[in-house]
Amino acid sequence: MDYDKRLMLFSGRANPALAGKIAEKLGVDLGPVTLKTFSNGEVYCRYEESIRGADVFIIQPTCGNPDTGVSANDALMELLLMIDAAVGASAHRVIAVCPWYGYSRQDKKSAPREPISARLVARMLESAGADRVLTMDLHAGQVQGFFQKPVDHMTAMMMLTQYFADLNLQDLVVVAPDAGRVKLNKKFASKLGAELAILDKERPAQQVAEIGYIIGDVRGKTALIVDDMIDTAGTLKAAGQTVRDEGAARVFAAATHPVLSGKAFENLAASPFEQIVVTDTIPLRRGAPDNIRVLSCAELLTDSIRRIFTDDSVSEVFGGENQLF
Repeated sequence: MDYDKRLMLFSGRANPALAGKIAEKLGVDLGPVTLKTFSNGEVYCRYEESIRGADVFIIQPTCGNPDTGVSANDALMELLLMIDAAVGASAHRVIAVCPWYGYSRQDKKSAPREPISARLVARMLESAGADRVLTMDLHAGQVQGFFQKPVDHMTAMMMLTQYFADLNLQDLVVVAPDAGRVKLNKKFASKLGAELAILDKERPAQQVAEIGYIIGDVRGKTALIVDDMIDTAGTLKAAGQTVRDEGAARVFAAATHPVLSGKAFENLAASPFEQIVVTDTIPLRRGAPDNIRVLSCAELLTDSIRRIFTDDSVSEVFGGENQLF
C-alpha cells in the first residue's frame, strides 16, 4: 500500500506564540483543537479533526500564561488530557514537546517526607500515553532517568554562546552561579574562549539563596553569569551585585528559561546587569524590564521535530554536545 506518514502540530495554551513560530518554520498549520477551563477549574480539550495515524506533536511547556489564563498546573493537566485524547483518537505517535519541564527542580529528596516531583511528572506523561518527550535544558540530567520512553534533550547553549560571541565582549569571564553549574559554565566559557569563575552559594530553604564569595578573578573584566533558569531573580540580583562589588566592569546574565515569578521584574530592574538574555521557552508576562533580551528557540525545536518525524538523528543538531551534565 502507498502510505505516507503525517505530521500534525498542536498547541496548548501555555505558549501559543512559540507554537506558531514552529508551525511557520515547519510549513504546516497548527491543528484545530478546542481548549477551555470550566467554571469549576477543570480543563477540557477536543481535537477538531481526525488525527488517526498521524505523528502528533503537542507544544506545551508546563508553565503559566497570564494572557491565556492558565497556571502551571493547568498547563500540565491540559498536556496530559491532550496526550490522552490523541492516544484515544488513534494517533500513530504522540510526542510531548515541553521546552520547559515543570517541577524539574524537585529531582531528589532534600529533606525527609518530600516528593520527587520530577519523577511523578514523568510517570504522568508516560501513563497518559506519550511516546517520547522533547525538552530543553533540564535542571538536572538525572531527570531523563525518570522516563522509560525516549527523551530528546535540547540545549540553548549554542544559541546563547553565539549571541555573546557576536557582541565581541572584551576580557570576558563566565561566572558559574553555584558548584552544580560548573560543568555547564565551563563548556560555555570554552566555546567563548573566556575564563571561568565560581560563586559560592548556599540554599538554606526553597527559593532562598545566600551568596558567599567568588572563586576566580573578575576585577576589571566583563562578567557573564550563566544558569538554566531565572525564577524570582533574587539570587541572580545578589550574584550580579557580588560580582560588581568584586570589581567587574560590566555584568551580563544568560539563562534558557525565564520563569520570572514573584518579584522577578523588580529584582532584575534593580540589578546591575546590562543585559539578561533568555529564550522564549516560557512566554514573558507584560511589564518586563528593558534589560531583558529574548532569543527564540523555535528554529532549534523545529529542526528537532523534523528529525524526530523523519527518524533522523537529533543529537546531530548539536554535534553530540547536548549532554551538559
